[in-house]
Amino acid sequence: MSPLRRVGGLFAAALAALTVAACGSSSTGSSTTSSAAPAAASSSAAPAAATREVKDATGTLIKVPAEPKRVVTLTQEDLDAALALGVAPVGITNGQGIDTPPAYLADKVQGIPVVGNLLQPVIDKVVEVQPDLILAGDMQDQQILDQLRKITPATVVTMAPTDDWKLSFMGIANTLNKLDAAKQVLADYDAKIAEAKGKVKPAEVSIVRWNPQGPSWMEKRQFASFVATDLGLTRPKAQDKDGTAHSMPLSLEALADIDGEWLFVSSLTADGEKALEDVKKTPAFKELKAVKNDHVVSVDGSVWSTRGAPLAAQIVLGDFVKALAG
Repeated sequence: MSPLRRVGGLFAAALAALTVAACGSSSTGSSTTSSAAPAAASSSAAPAAATREVKDATGTLIKVPAEPKRVVTLTQEDLDAALALGVAPVGITNGQGIDTPPAYLADKVQGIPVVGNLLQPVIDKVVEVQPDLILAGDMQDQQILDQLRKITPATVVTMAPTDDWKLSFMGIANTLNKLDAAKQVLADYDAKIAEAKGKVKPAEVSIVRWNPQGPSWMEKRQFASFVATDLGLTRPKAQDKDGTAHSMPLSLEALADIDGEWLFVSSLTADGEKALEDVKKTPAFKELKAVKNDHVVSVDGSVWSTRGAPLAAQIVLGDFVKALAG
């Protein structure tokens, strides 16, 4: 059985079990996966102040609004997921490795106040937007969490470091009380995957982020890699490792580890981009099979190198289809 099917099976089993456990809770359901799992809903509060409890990704029970109105997102993934679920935040952070909101979401976040950088909120700016719910991604800085919970106790660590993008998304959806909508979002994604499979040729794909220190390849359950697996694409032998992270930066002597029939490459910083441009001039890079066959595809690192969410998944899927369509 493939890694994807094993993950999918666990996801389905966990979701089914939690759905049974959550029967009788508020409107749109409150079941989810390992991230931000639900507990018993509150029934005593007045409708205008209705709350429910979720278990966040650290296992902590957090009381959150049943229908949050003023959501702040501290990561790109929280923002992407919220927008995919029809929730417009009142405060957001800049994207990964950049000093602006993610470019692929720019048209959807115009006019929304920026309250800091990724997982680095400016506390005064968060206070100004008066949130009733803060989606804190995989925040691990307890001091910042304590400060945020003074603004609103409804500050939720929505994802664990080992969660793949679908598990993270369902955790965020549960916190927002949008599980039914989330199931539809994933069903739509599955439909697009099925359609794309009829267009793309079978291929071996190397997925790489170029850093100033050298290239890192992505493990098989990292976001973009997961989309590749959904499409039925294979990975080079050197990259056939289960996990949600990436390799250490490789030296020029180890460039063979990034070779494949196709090479999808991105960077997150100007220094990484410069390092990539410099290495393109070297004999070692020119000897790569993908380079010789003109199968090198430059992609957006602020999308491909993240933990991922539904709107980003559509972009990665589109990039694969554009390159590999028969």
